[in-house]
Amino acid sequence: MKYAIKIHKISTVDDLENAWNVEDFQELLKRFDFANDNVNDLKELRELLFMAIADKDPSEAAAIVLDYKLSDHLNEGQIDSLSYEMLVDKISEEYPRIGLHKRLFCVNQLLYKAFNGKFPNTKATLVDFEITPKRNADENITKEIALKCFTQNLDSHNVIIRLFGKQLSGEEEFEEANDIIWDLQKNETTYRLTTSDYFMSKEEFLKPEFDCEIDFFTEE
Repeated sequence: MKYAIKIHKISTVDDLENAWNVEDFQELLKRFDFANDNVNDLKELRELLFMAIADKDPSEAAAIVLDYKLSDHLNEGQIDSLSYEMLVDKISEEYPRIGLHKRLFCVNQLLYKAFNGKFPNTKATLVDFEITPKRNADENITKEIALKCFTQNLDSHNVIIRLFGKQLSGEEEFEEANDIIWDLQKNETTYRLTTSDYFMSKEEFLKPEFDCEIDFFTEE
């Protein structure tokens, strides 16, 4: 399938809208023994949570937030190990593979701000673009289609190209595409793609406009 892409804007951000809600902060405050049932304002809860987090050792605080956000995927030992990895920015590549990178980003940014920079400052990438299907290509633009197109316009050292070569070429299914691209929104004629700077940094994009041809996995 062939597509034409025109990029309008690439942005780098250090926070995601609606990453946390009132219920999240209230539950985390309970886990930090800092609960206040009289507070329901998101901003005020956030300030209270930052105070509670800052009272803890960084790795202990990280373990509490990680347990809340990732305990349905990781066991206690993995969470304990990850709480130390986050401090030195050496998160294993296995986590993006199992769909946890967005959750890790949200946790990392919460801890980064609570500890005034003691944790690495992770970033997210937003891409506003147009995509035009050619020659009967699928007009329903999925995360897999968008990702396969964009990797053809990234520096060859890009981590997606390095880790997912067989999936990009159509030799294997690409279920991970749904986790690599965190969000894909359509707004009339344009789209907005949200992912991690780890997967696509602004500096890795090669051209503002390009054509691409992509393949899909088919079982024999």
